[in-house]
Amino acid sequence: MNDLISERKLLNVVIWAVLIGVASFATLPIFVMLYLEMALILIVVTWIKDFPRQLKSMMTLAYLLLVIFQISFCVVASFGNHLFVGTAIISRIFSTGLILLPFILERSMFDHNNTEAYLPTFREMATLSFAELKENGESIRQNLQGVGKLRRTLALDGIKAVIADLHRHSSVHYINDGTLTESYFERAKATLTDPYMYLVISHTGSNASDIISLFTKKQYNHTSLSFDEGLQTAISYNGGNNVYPPGLNSEMIEAFHQADDASLLVYRLSATSVQKQAILEHIRHINEVGSAYNIIGLVLKHSLRPNIMFCSQFVYQTLASTGLAYFKKADGMVKPTDFIEQDYYKKLDFCYEIKF
Repeated sequence: MNDLISERKLLNVVIWAVLIGVASFATLPIFVMLYLEMALILIVVTWIKDFPRQLKSMMTLAYLLLVIFQISFCVVASFGNHLFVGTAIISRIFSTGLILLPFILERSMFDHNNTEAYLPTFREMATLSFAELKENGESIRQNLQGVGKLRRTLALDGIKAVIADLHRHSSVHYINDGTLTESYFERAKATLTDPYMYLVISHTGSNASDIISLFTKKQYNHTSLSFDEGLQTAISYNGGNNVYPPGLNSEMIEAFHQADDASLLVYRLSATSVQKQAILEHIRHINEVGSAYNIIGLVLKHSLRPNIMFCSQFVYQTLASTGLAYFKKADGMVKPTDFIEQDYYKKLDFCYEIKF
């Protein structure tokens, strides 16, 4: 018993020494590495333990969300510009304390579920059986790959770009109206004799797309509608490419090419001229009333106002409003790849793929 008490005291001293050292001398890459490594340890432990699979998935997502928050705060608060030395010191202390946040989450979550699932000691980690590792090997491998992707996705430049763009968004006010011109509506009207609507599923490789992929675990994370096969009338909810406010905007195909592996898939869906006209009027109404990109809805899966949506939410709602939706799902829960994966009745015809 005395040995255990001594071991615990020594461990506490080491932890405090490390935290003080980190707060005093750590650079941004060190903070990022620590956040990622702590998440990795807890994800591995979660998948090794005998918990329900749903709980494992939920905790893994929670740890990844925490990493995003930790790194974002650290970049903006601790390593941003400070007018006063005191604020810089306080922010570094807070960033250091955030290292412990995943462990607090782990303890409170499993306490709440009356489950004895505390972080194992190094001695317990060393005695994990080969059978346990083998049994959970595939899940561990997948989550290790996810953490590896997270490390690449949350590079400093990418995080700064995403954060710098946040001020352009609003999840409560319409900030985009009238960006679609009469020229757009004339082009769309000219396609009414084409008996199809076209769905575009794309992987742009943008910083925002890569971060969204952490939650969807899909490669393709953007979807658009087009009245014509050549995509001259492609439209969706997007960030506006720093030209227009985030919300309902026409798509510029060249803007899809933001990475070497960017690509898009084009499918067609049978639609009557009456249905296409109804879609056009629906788009005109949103353009006149106003819109905004539902950035909070990516996590909360809910819109605070009718015309505040994200891309797949808009596409599904538009199709549903004209009787063209071919699967049932709450619009806030729809992912871009659902339009392909949920096509059980083969309503879509593949047209072509573009690889940039």
